[in-house]
Amino acid sequence: MNQDRRDRLRDAAIAVLAEGGGRGLTHRAVDAAADVPLGTAKNYFPTRDALLRAVAERCLEQYRAVAAALAGAGPGPSDRAGLAALLAGLLRNVAGPGRPRMLAYLELQTEATRRPWLAALLDPIASGDFAAHRTLLSGAGLPAGPERARALTLALHGAIPHLLGGSPGTLAAAGLDDLDGFTRGLLAAVCPEGTQTP
Repeated sequence: MNQDRRDRLRDAAIAVLAEGGGRGLTHRAVDAAADVPLGTAKNYFPTRDALLRAVAERCLEQYRAVAAALAGAGPGPSDRAGLAALLAGLLRNVAGPGRPRMLAYLELQTEATRRPWLAALLDPIASGDFAAHRTLLSGAGLPAGPERARALTLALHGAIPHLLGGSPGTLAAAGLDDLDGFTRGLLAAVCPEGTQTP
C-alpha cells in the first residue's frame, strides 16, 4: 500500500475525529477530508476498529515525534523558571497547532473505555508523560520523586480538557487564561520553594 496515502488518510481521520467526535468518524468522512476517491479509506482500513487503530497509531507517532524533538533540543530546562516556560509552551501547543491531535486523542480515550485493545495502544502516551515529567523536574533541580511527577502530570492532563473547551469563565477559574502564571503556580504547588531535592 502507498505509505504517503496511508499517512494522508490517518491525518485526515485525526481531523475528522477532532471535528466530528467519535460519531463523525466514518470512512466516507475520512475520504472527503483526505480528498481521495470514495472507498479509499475503507480499502486501507476496512472496519471502524481498523480506522480507530490507525488514528491511535498516528497519535502515538506524533506524540513520540514531539518527545524526540524535545529531547533533541538539548538537556531541557535547568531551573524552575525554564521548566515553567516549557510547560506553558506545551500547553500553548495543545491549544494551538496540536489541538486537532489532542482532541482526537481525548475522543480515542473515550472509545478506549469500551475497547481494551485501544486502551493498550494509547497507554504509552499517558504513561510516558509520568517519566518525562519526572526527568524534567530533576533536570530543573526540583524534587522529582514519583509522587511529585504524578501530581504534575495529572494536573497538566486535567487542565487540557478545560483548555480545549475554551470557556472564558472556566479558563479564568482554572488560571488557564494565563498559561505562564498557571505553570509557575503549578510548580510552586508541586515543588514549593525550599523543598529539598532528593
